[in-house]
Amino acid sequence: MAKPAVSRDAFRGLFAFYAAKAHHDHNGIAEGRLLKLFGSSEHIPDGLLELWSSRTELIGSDAIGNIMSPLAHQILDGAAQYNHASDFLRRLLRELDQDDH
Repeated sequence: MAKPAVSRDAFRGLFAFYAAKAHHDHNGIAEGRLLKLFGSSEHIPDGLLELWSSRTELIGSDAIGNIMSPLAHQILDGAAQYNHASDFLRRLLRELDQDDH
């Protein structure tokens, strides 16, 4: 199986980044949610990670950021909760599919 263009560690880093922001903002609840996603992202199915990799190559980083940032902020403000990082990734992919790029 080919190595995905976006590594698992890079995807995990997104959760770490937002967890650090929550920590800085003294938002322990959001930090805990994001750290849970950080931990569970180690177990994202390879096929899902490969799909994410191919989508990011097609769409580009600016468009990805425009969609990902609001979804991450929903976690920060409590408007969205995910049991596993793959749930967040599936939601992100659905949003990418709905957006015309």
